[in-house]
Amino acid sequence: MTLAEGTFTGKVIVITGAASGMGAACARVFTELGGTVAIIDIDEERANQVATEIAADDPIIGDIADSNFCVQAIDAITERYQRLDALVNAAGTIHRADALGTSDDDWRRVMGVNIDGMFYLSRAAVAYMSEQGQGTIINFGSIWGGVASSGSTAYCVSKGAVHQLTRAMALDHVHQGIRINAVAPGEVRTPMLSSQRASPPSEADLQALADATIPMKRLAEPREIANVVAFLASDDASYMTGEIVHVDAGYTAR
Repeated sequence: MTLAEGTFTGKVIVITGAASGMGAACARVFTELGGTVAIIDIDEERANQVATEIAADDPIIGDIADSNFCVQAIDAITERYQRLDALVNAAGTIHRADALGTSDDDWRRVMGVNIDGMFYLSRAAVAYMSEQGQGTIINFGSIWGGVASSGSTAYCVSKGAVHQLTRAMALDHVHQGIRINAVAPGEVRTPMLSSQRASPPSEADLQALADATIPMKRLAEPREIANVVAFLASDDASYMTGEIVHVDAGYTAR
């Protein structure tokens, strides 16, 4: 399905993690579809680059693991635009280790970004959306939220929590006109994928990964995930809430 050019005209979409990867792809897609994008990210330099590229207002810079920052960010955005139509929780981090290789700080950082920050932002957004009478939230889960991957304990646990947060909040807030769904991407060509390895993988390395693990034999491009996110945020998905939409080239169908 291809969304019309003006699908999000007059609508405000908040995107976390929009400085790179799938978050940046979401920022581009929503802008192309007429939306007003507000960026939240911890990486000021790259967030400013994306904001300049899509002609967005200055990004809000900070750490979403901080509850107070999340409340202040949503307050600032709703004060600026006087509405909030969609929140895309795309920010994420990974620690590549088993339990024995995961320190308390490692664990807290992964949980802080991947689930705590998502909850803090969603809670603040829902408070505003419920008064507004409508809104939608799209969370970034993962295939690793439903199946385990060795050597990524904290990440897998955090993404499983994302899936349950999505379902629980969807049921809690459906009667307030708020839809909450998640995407669960498979392997995507992003900086995070490369950061999981000791040295940057070559194209041959990435293709070998795809050949060995992905039925379609290729990695996803960030825009392919962003297109699904845009659909979930659109009125075309008006009967969808509490869903975990896998975008994984058949990985979890096996």
